[in-house]
Amino acid sequence: MGRINADCDACMCEDATLHGKVSLEDGSPAADARVYLQGEKLKLLTTADHRGMFRIPGVCPDGKNTLKIKKAKYATATVTVPASNRRNLAIQVQLQRSGKPYIFRSPEDKARRVGQSVSLCCDALGSPAPDRYLWYHNGSLLDPSLYKYKNSLVLKNLKREQSGEYFCKASSAGGSAKSQSAKLAVIGRQEAACNPQPQSHLIRLPHDCFQKETNSFYYDVGKCPSKTCAGKLDKGLRCKDNVSYCCGVSKMETRDISCNGYTLPTKIVVECGCKKCTETKITVRGRATAADNGEPLRFGHIYMGNKRVSMTGYKGTFSIHVPADTERLVLTFVDRLQKFVNTTKVLPFKENGGAVFHEIKLLRKQAPVTLESTETNVISLGEMEEDDPIAELEIPPDAFYRKNGEAYRGKVKASVTFLDPRNISTAPVTQSDLNFVDEEGDVFPLRTYGMFSVDFTNEQGTESLNAEEVKVHLDAAQVKMPEHLQEMKLWSLNPETGLWEEEGDFNLEKSRRRKREERTFLVGNMEIKERRLFNLDVPESRRCYIKVRAYRSERFLQSEQIQGVVISVINTEPEPGFSSNPRAWGRFDSVVTGPNGACVPAFCDEQNPKAYAAYILASMGGEELEAVSSAPKLNPNAIGVPQPYLNKLNYRRTDHEDPNTKKTAFSINMAKPSPNSPEENNGPIYAYENLRECEEAPHSAAHFRFYRIEGDRYDYNTVPFSEDDLMSWTDDYLAWWPKPMEFRACYIKVKINGPQEVNVRSRNMGGTHPRTIGQLYGIRDVRSIRDPEQRDVSAACLEFKCSGMLFDQDRVDRTLVKVVPQGSCRRESVNSMLHEYLVNHLPMATNNDSSEYTMLAPLDPLGHNYGIYTVTDQDPRIAKEIALGRCFDGTSDGTSRTMKSNIGVGLTFTCSERSPAEQSIFQSQRNSGQQSILVQPGESPAYRRPPSSRQTPQRRIPMTGQRSRPY
Repeated sequence: MGRINADCDACMCEDATLHGKVSLEDGSPAADARVYLQGEKLKLLTTADHRGMFRIPGVCPDGKNTLKIKKAKYATATVTVPASNRRNLAIQVQLQRSGKPYIFRSPEDKARRVGQSVSLCCDALGSPAPDRYLWYHNGSLLDPSLYKYKNSLVLKNLKREQSGEYFCKASSAGGSAKSQSAKLAVIGRQEAACNPQPQSHLIRLPHDCFQKETNSFYYDVGKCPSKTCAGKLDKGLRCKDNVSYCCGVSKMETRDISCNGYTLPTKIVVECGCKKCTETKITVRGRATAADNGEPLRFGHIYMGNKRVSMTGYKGTFSIHVPADTERLVLTFVDRLQKFVNTTKVLPFKENGGAVFHEIKLLRKQAPVTLESTETNVISLGEMEEDDPIAELEIPPDAFYRKNGEAYRGKVKASVTFLDPRNISTAPVTQSDLNFVDEEGDVFPLRTYGMFSVDFTNEQGTESLNAEEVKVHLDAAQVKMPEHLQEMKLWSLNPETGLWEEEGDFNLEKSRRRKREERTFLVGNMEIKERRLFNLDVPESRRCYIKVRAYRSERFLQSEQIQGVVISVINTEPEPGFSSNPRAWGRFDSVVTGPNGACVPAFCDEQNPKAYAAYILASMGGEELEAVSSAPKLNPNAIGVPQPYLNKLNYRRTDHEDPNTKKTAFSINMAKPSPNSPEENNGPIYAYENLRECEEAPHSAAHFRFYRIEGDRYDYNTVPFSEDDLMSWTDDYLAWWPKPMEFRACYIKVKINGPQEVNVRSRNMGGTHPRTIGQLYGIRDVRSIRDPEQRDVSAACLEFKCSGMLFDQDRVDRTLVKVVPQGSCRRESVNSMLHEYLVNHLPMATNNDSSEYTMLAPLDPLGHNYGIYTVTDQDPRIAKEIALGRCFDGTSDGTSRTMKSNIGVGLTFTCSERSPAEQSIFQSQRNSGQQSILVQPGESPAYRRPPSSRQTPQRRIPMTGQRSRPY
């Protein structure tokens, strides 16, 4: 078709003409895009006009000619001219913004035996798409010609020396990105897959169960570390093993613990082995509200990448199921009413399953101002009293244009919202996690000097406008660290990856005048198109990690550590002369505590300990935890950091100078540990290259501490289980929670008439299941809470084990629940609807003793009308918190932190005041002798069928003169 052109490098068809249109991601024209013909060398054919249109005569439509279309900051597009008999042919091309690859799947940890094979995989996305993968073992490049890999690495006939860490590096014309490292364990053919010896794990016993042998209230029940092990393999090599194996409990034994007046059964781990990993679900929950006044984001859309995955509720609450293999959870919150700036957050989550609660703070959009498109317009960024703006936007005349490329003339509504780092209260509003990927594919942090969101529309607000040749003037006087002047860059946020990407550099301009004085500015150029969120940042290489742990009490015991606590760090720069009053914040980071605490990144300095400071706080379920006090004097043993390093760090709790302020955060100087100082090389600050050392630091190593006062509650499970670590679940008939992917929490509201607050216990035993009848599931203790409006009334929300299927999902068990208040109490009444339900759902528990109440727990999720509160969730703590909130409120859908004693009550007791001589319920069962609460299977006399079945409901008979009943 056609003839050879003069250069003898292409075919020409003189009667054919190709018409084309090039657009950007948002549909706007790709003005000045260059169109090349692919051959031995690229040959420039034409350039697109301001409408993105181009015309090329003489191109043969034979299906063999290939065009390359290029534009700065966009990935090169390749298009083949289609075969056609028509003389005039039209094509449309859309350019994608160029960027570095993004790793969306990293290799997984695996365990194998010598001689077996393994496949490790990683995958990356990007524009342009990654076209090269490299694999590294313990930091050394594996020879591509030897291993013949691409995005998957296959290792056959494994040897021990091939154990270690593996990661991949994906590359394209846009740059590189590195995956997370995976651990490969290679053990001997006959070697035990797991250490059979359990680790020590202490549980707290009831208050009436002091152990003289150990001189404590703790008992070692053992545990097995949940790590990957070499299990049975199926045929074939896969990126993800069909069945995952973890070290877990392979053998348990029952031990009887002697308590004061009774025997407490418990199961202890005696042997660990390799078994199928416990399947769990990962959830992120939270609440999205305005940073200024707490107004909720009602019915906002939540996006994961370009896909809408959820909505916020009326109160701004949300719940997101985290898909398997998610490494980096990037969510964007979009306000349909446009009151708030679209907010992208990178949210940490519990990788071993369960839920984490996040407070999402949103920045309210600035009210729009009206601009004349034909004039030069200047918009200030940052308004602080007695201080100048940090920067200004300068928009030249005729800079606005529509998405179709047409110039816009007329009035413009401009809403530019600036996040000012000089106001420390704005730190939680930070977009994303302030990270970028360098040319080698490594993730590095940024230090911000301010973020701004830009929204330009026509006068009616119905059409979004773009702008070109916009200048940013950054006041150099606002940059207090001189070295940052040379490193300042303009960045834009990629909402799909949550990473910041470079938009351009700044240049010093000393001739600009303002307020009749000579000023120096950093000037950068930008275009405002598909991306509307920008950042004034510098890369920062001076990095450290802070070791933080959270606890259930001020005892700070290793066995009482809490997982799932969100630890947040705000990096600040002290103002000269006012080290306790930070001038500005520069970075905001959050990490979730795991079984060994958390390592939170922060900027640090080795030469000047005061160059950077950090403000650290912790929260769980939206509730802030308390930090260790720093006044009237420092207590290194309580804080967890020895002297003299503690003084160098200048630890200060927020109430250090004003006791009326909150006690939920502390500040420190980020003094990087000196390698020549032994006392500084055992935590709590670790150099950035020592992350592994920080993550694996023993409990005895220095660390900072938060604690949560959980009140007068006590939980005991016969089969030990940590609600913070769902992988610790054991498939046992006596497990309190029968399923590790679904947790059902049940509470009954107990009202106490009497002058004192009373401790109430529930004893939970097998009721109808042949494998558990008469055996203890666990104990729950709680202290009643005084009604603020009624002097002689209190109430307690008491947990009991829900009825339902046991772990084998074979048949249900109606849990036998005994509710026993402390002291001289008599049962006054039972909720009439609850009583009627129990009568109509046989069998019926006996209740001959009016000082307590026994029931076979209902199978149905009854509500507040019955005095029962039931919540099912994928995380046990969330389920319990929601159920408690409803129980306190006395409703089935509300929540309260104030006990409402007269609403939604299930049981009512009247208790007289105890004499000083009476012992606590936590200390004795003095009237029962040496009783055991372990009843042999099949021998429980606790329930019976009423002789006349459902026609004879029990009556409530007031009882008087009852003696004090122990637990």
